[in-house]
Amino acid sequence: MNSRLSIAAVSAVSLVALLGGTTVATAQESDPAPKSCDGVRLTGELPAPAPGQAVSGQITIGADCEPERVSVQHGPASARSARTATAAGNAAAATTAKATTAAGHQLRGWNEMYDCCNIRMTGLYTASSWDTANGRITTGGTTATQEWNREPWDAGWSLTSQTAKDDCVTDCAEVNSEAHADFAYQGVFDPTGDWYDNTHHSYVQLKADGTASCRFDVELRHTFVGWNWRYGCE
Repeated sequence: MNSRLSIAAVSAVSLVALLGGTTVATAQESDPAPKSCDGVRLTGELPAPAPGQAVSGQITIGADCEPERVSVQHGPASARSARTATAAGNAAAATTAKATTAAGHQLRGWNEMYDCCNIRMTGLYTASSWDTANGRITTGGTTATQEWNREPWDAGWSLTSQTAKDDCVTDCAEVNSEAHADFAYQGVFDPTGDWYDNTHHSYVQLKADGTASCRFDVELRHTFVGWNWRYGCE
């Protein structure tokens, strides 16, 4: 696309989302090739919703190659969240004897990039579980998984690296978890494999009072009009 982001014109675009979420988009380096928009870094932060509820946000790359603000949405949690929570709880129970006062909290997060045809290209997902007693987190932590789209002729997106860690897992005042995943593309839209690269970052803070917060970032080497980033937790 000929329309492009300019670092001189847009060094930082702040997008203030509604209903308690914040979103920031920052332009990255420009590239002279006209086949897509320049890269961006998108950031979203959300308060974790009440049990059984979900909160999410979405940003779309507009016709002028600039990120368009979309309001944060609140609604019921999905069936997938219930399945994830059950699995996380079962895994924790298998490894740790829970106190009778344990709260048994669960949280699922998603951090996804979709193309202009609403095909999910890349995604980073987290599942958190933590138990509380006497003002402490007795056990807690977050697991991360990744998904990506492949084209039928053995091409498309690939996972090139991933990491995940928790800063504390037993007897914690709070647990801070982070996960990262880098994806590269080589296929019909770029046979060289040098143009598109999506790097996802997800951060979760689990607290002893049973509350939590979610923060998400995605760095895109290049984008295309209509690409949209979707993120949230439930």
